[in-house]
Amino acid sequence: MPANAIKLDATDRTEFGKGSSRRARRAGQVPAVVYGHGTEPRHLLLEEHATRLALRGNENALIELNVDGESLLALAKDVQRHPIRPGVQHIDFLLVNRNEKVEVEVPVVVTGEPEPGTIHIIELAHVLVSAPAIAIPESIDVDLTGVEAGTAVRVSDLTLPDGVEAITEADADVVNVSLEAVEVAEEETPAEAAEGAAPAEAE
Repeated sequence: MPANAIKLDATDRTEFGKGSSRRARRAGQVPAVVYGHGTEPRHLLLEEHATRLALRGNENALIELNVDGESLLALAKDVQRHPIRPGVQHIDFLLVNRNEKVEVEVPVVVTGEPEPGTIHIIELAHVLVSAPAIAIPESIDVDLTGVEAGTAVRVSDLTLPDGVEAITEADADVVNVSLEAVEVAEEETPAEAAEGAAPAEAE
């Protein structure tokens, strides 16, 4: 298995339904399903805390599932989290093999500071790419060091790792740099100042 795959132990799930899901979560487990490569979906249970740590900070984590001695290489495709407290509720995994490419959305991360007096706006938070299953980038960095106002960084301008190709349209804007808006207070004329200082006439 690839060295960069995160290993998680899993067991086959034998009970189904909302009641069994609630019992599993109370026991510190998270239900999951693995599908892909023309196989029947396989329902599993994983240890929730270890799973949450494995998926933290990486939307496209490569996971090696150890199911009773059988190894399955998979990508987390859909992660349902608890709306209030930390916790993973359910995961859909996609089976992959080390020799194939997969299409994934990779988050954009801005680094560096553009020219003073400018601001940047991220127009595209994720870029769809084709990447080797064993070498999916965790992020796509956009370096704005010294970039001038009026600059648009497009998909075609991105520096991607070897073997990674953008699928998102090349002319799509990823980040725009513009002048920072400055509010200028209007100065009062002497007449306006005198009028504001004069006492109001009695009615």
